[in-house]
Order: sequence, then structure tokens, then C-alpha cells
Amino acid sequence: MARYTGPSTKIARKFGEPIFGSDKDFEKRNYPPGQHGLASKRKKVKEYGTQLKEKQKVKYMYGVLERQFRNTYDKAARMQGQKGENLLILLESRLDNVVYRLGIAPTRAAARQLVSHSHITLNGEVCNIPSAQVKPGDTVAVRERSKSLEVIQSSIASARKYAWLEFDSKNVSGKYLNLPTRVEIPENINEQLIVDLYSK
Repeated sequence: MARYTGPSTKIARKFGEPIFGSDKDFEKRNYPPGQHGLASKRKKVKEYGTQLKEKQKVKYMYGVLERQFRNTYDKAARMQGQKGENLLILLESRLDNVVYRLGIAPTRAAARQLVSHSHITLNGEVCNIPSAQVKPGDTVAVRERSKSLEVIQSSIASARKYAWLEFDSKNVSGKYLNLPTRVEIPENINEQLIVDLYSK
């Protein structure tokens, strides 16, 4: 299966929450997709189904495919600390996600595109690998020739601030200060369900 490029609202409705950010269409129709919507008689979801759904939600949220997600989990399992928390920290440290968190792009998908189209630099060098791991102390910036892009300028105007990131709007660059803690990551994720799924 290739990367999902279909309607994001449909996926958000599937999980019952706006996993791709604020979505007016989701607010209008916040019930499951399909012909019958809420009226459909769905079978009771078992424990495995709940765990699988949570994993799928995180994969869609961060735009990661199965093999890459599994490799990230295996790396998190080898690190010290809790596996679930390590997994989220590794996902948050991806270059495309840092670009999104800094407010350079309005969504993770847009951030991924900016990175892959060589608009972003990592420590002064152009990096077009969205999955590149950003480490504390690293600097992420927009290339000089790309600073005037409308999508970047409009996104910066409505950017949120995060404790583990420092953004310089004048130079359109940001610094990754430290690894985020689980409490600081705002996503509604029950990472323990993913750990339980992979522990079977």
C-alpha cells in the first residue's frame, strides 16, 4: 500500500477525531463514514481491534507507512525508558514533523512536501529526507529562495508555540532545544495500546 493521498476528513471521521488538525468538514459530519453512518450496526470491537485502530491512527497522523513505523517502534524499544513514550518522541523528532511544529507548514503533509522539494535546511545543509531525525541543538530553517512562498508566510502567521522549540520569525528558522516530554506532546494518543499490540 502506498502513502494515503485521499480525503483526510474521511480518515478523521473513521477515528472519530480531527487527527489532521482543525477540519470544518469534520465538525459538520463527526460520525463514521459510509452509507449508514451512525445507524450502521457495528460489531463490538475486541481488544486487538482497539489496539490496531490506535496504531493506524498514529500512522495516519504522522504520515508513516507500516515498515517505517515498525522500525521506529523497534528503535524506541531499544532506548532507555518507556517504549510508548520513546516512540512518540522519535515521531516528533522527524524533520517533517519539526517543520510542522515550528509553524513553517500548516499540516504535516505540507511539511513533508516542503522537505522533499528541498525548501528546508538542517544545520545549514539542504535536507530532502522527511524522516531525518532532528537532535537537540539542531537548527531547522527555510532556504533563502523559499522564504517568500505564500504557504510558508501564511502558516507562520498562525503558528503555535511549543516548549521544546524556539522559532525566529525574522530568519524563518527554528532550534530544536530538547526532546519533548509526553506531557508536552498535545496529540490524543494512547501509546500503551501500540506497545501492547507489538508485544504479542
